[in-house]
Amino acid sequence: MSEISGLLRVVVGGAAALALSFGAAAAQDLKIALIAGKTGPFEAYAKQTEAGFMMGLEFLTKGTMTLNGRKIQVIVKDDQLKPDLSKSLLEQAYGDDKVDIAVGTTSSAAALAALSVAEEYKKVLLVEPAVADSITGDKWNRYIFRTGRNSSQDGIAAAVALSKEPMQIATLAQDYAFGRDGVKAMKEALEAVKSPSKVVFEEYAPQNTTDFTASAQRLFDALKDKPGRKVIVIIWAGPHPLTKIADLKPERFSIEIAPGGNILPAMAPYKAYPGMEGAIYYYYGFPKNLMNDWLVAEHQKRFNAPPDFFTAGGMAAASAVLAAITKAGGTDTEKLIAAMEGMEFDTPKGKMTFRKDDHQAMQSMYHFRVKKDGKDQYDLLELVQEIPASAIPVPIRNKR
Repeated sequence: MSEISGLLRVVVGGAAALALSFGAAAAQDLKIALIAGKTGPFEAYAKQTEAGFMMGLEFLTKGTMTLNGRKIQVIVKDDQLKPDLSKSLLEQAYGDDKVDIAVGTTSSAAALAALSVAEEYKKVLLVEPAVADSITGDKWNRYIFRTGRNSSQDGIAAAVALSKEPMQIATLAQDYAFGRDGVKAMKEALEAVKSPSKVVFEEYAPQNTTDFTASAQRLFDALKDKPGRKVIVIIWAGPHPLTKIADLKPERFSIEIAPGGNILPAMAPYKAYPGMEGAIYYYYGFPKNLMNDWLVAEHQKRFNAPPDFFTAGGMAAASAVLAAITKAGGTDTEKLIAAMEGMEFDTPKGKMTFRKDDHQAMQSMYHFRVKKDGKDQYDLLELVQEIPASAIPVPIRNKR
């Protein structure tokens, strides 16, 4: 009897343990890694991305922070904009934290370093907000998707915004992947839209440049004797050199400046240049949809400021993650990839679609003009036109 009793205890105990195991599996958290460069010159970008991502999860789950009965756990990691650290943090997220999917990162150089990790672990990496074309181009692999816009989308949008009349263009960009890809994309875009404008000079400066005197002189010399309308296009991340270039008085040579879109603090100096035009990824007052309406109202309520460039990007990434898991019926990597290729999802900018060929999110951009009489520090831009995704023929650059 004692043997039978002992056996029963083993069976019952084993059954109880199995039941607990099934219960634990059923209640297992949905783990998402969010990697961002929260230390360094892009700190504001990273903080906006995180805020937008968390607000997106809140909005889309109606405040429950659960999906299909699973509690959503976001593990935030700061890669400090360092490529090696970004790579090791993603390895840690997949290997030690056992995350279901990862999102990141802020710097293009850091994102490029991390791409191979997704392929090694056979896990999806959703790139937001790094911009370099090569992320979904020659460095791409099938585990990489991107909600953030790429350099080609920036370039084509800028080309559309600047193609009303022939222009002689000189570019000022940072000397790394973001800047060089941006200039290349813009040149290709001008050709693609058959613009009468052309890039006649390229100036690259280190990311930490503070004195632009020499760069400005080279830009001025390259343009001053050119016929027609002359424009310096600035492609820059972080503290913007617009004012420093403008202080050197390019108008002496009838040269204009087209700085492109940026976060609200970086665009504050734009108020001094009403009528200046460019293209931008997002500005809180432009999109008209329920998701953006909620984001603008809630962000204003919580932070006493409208949402910014990368806040919208973070929310777009959250929407893509939840839409993908819902469509795939879980977090199996192959099912996620199948679900995400060609997937359409809602964002504060409206609909985005992951292109099957390279997993780049196809999306609208905006042609803006600086207002003459904005009512406050955030009321900077007026919409000239929304540039739909169909008008942005992004080249396919990968080797798929």
